[in-house]
Amino acid sequence: MILVTGGAGFIGANFVLDWLKRHHEPVLNLDKLTYAGNPENLASLRGESGNGGRHLFVQGDIGDRALVARLLAEHRPRAIVNFAAESHVDRSIHGPEDFIQTNIVGTFHLLEETRGYWMNLGEADKAAFRFLHVSTDEVYGSLGPEDAPFTEETPFAPNSPYSASKASSDHLVRAYHHTYGLPTLTTNCSNNYGPYQFPEKLIPLMILNATRGKPLPIYGDGMNVRDWLYVTDHCSAIRAVLEQGRLGETYNVGGWNEMPNIEIVKTVCGLLDEMIPSSPIMPHASLLTYVKDRPGHDRRYAIDAGKIHRELGWKPAETFETGIRKTVAWYLEHMDWVENVASGEYRKWLDTNYAGRT
Repeated sequence: MILVTGGAGFIGANFVLDWLKRHHEPVLNLDKLTYAGNPENLASLRGESGNGGRHLFVQGDIGDRALVARLLAEHRPRAIVNFAAESHVDRSIHGPEDFIQTNIVGTFHLLEETRGYWMNLGEADKAAFRFLHVSTDEVYGSLGPEDAPFTEETPFAPNSPYSASKASSDHLVRAYHHTYGLPTLTTNCSNNYGPYQFPEKLIPLMILNATRGKPLPIYGDGMNVRDWLYVTDHCSAIRAVLEQGRLGETYNVGGWNEMPNIEIVKTVCGLLDEMIPSSPIMPHASLLTYVKDRPGHDRRYAIDAGKIHRELGWKPAETFETGIRKTVAWYLEHMDWVENVASGEYRKWLDTNYAGRT
């Protein structure tokens, strides 16, 4: 089996669901179930769960070394895919300590237990084992309008507590390969979107607010540019790296879809106009509201995903047009899921983050 950490979060849950559609190999899923880890993301696997099933879920922290050691000893995974992370820039600005603890200290503890487990494997299992660390393009910092996209050789220049903590974890993973020989792989992805994304992130937040007739808050002038990657494309890239990637290497994963935030929001609004023609809020773009920018807001990210295409033959299957249409449709069809995650804690967070951003 494989061990997936953070497998109840947005990308992790999509990876687990996609994996089990394509493989008979079981998944051991370790997730702390913080605010963004949602067991309902995995509801379709309930018939597969438990001992003897293909999906075994364990609630726990990657920083709990005794738990990780026990799971490794009991289940003997052939690979670990590490999604477990605090991942929201705004939350890292308001409360950086959780990011340091999970993304740096937690990754260190996971690496230490993995190293001990790996060193005691038989030679064939040792050679076949992989540790794949999932990271972000934000470790590279910010690009100017005419700068070339990030490559795997771009120096790290993180500008938020979140990206700094992820950069630190990337360095640790690299160090464990070069120092101890641990067979590691790292992926650095661009902005993901798609089903099951917690509605603090741009696209699901805009969909949720628009359907409720609430303002659509746009930071600054709305011209911050991101590369957008549909989440199942990201999952396919991770599978490719896990199966074929060169040990110790980093692979950038992007969607080849650079767009400013304001265009993303206007696209979402246009799709909502089309898909909810009876809405009393027409057009939905009338809800656009420019608010004070967040501190240290990176101006542009862009990923050069040429290496993963050249070496592993991977490229995204979705264009932004196809992916965003699927995404908006999914949220409209799963508003019960959205309402369930939009809890009191979530509303309190929105009040904290957007208070004073007039």
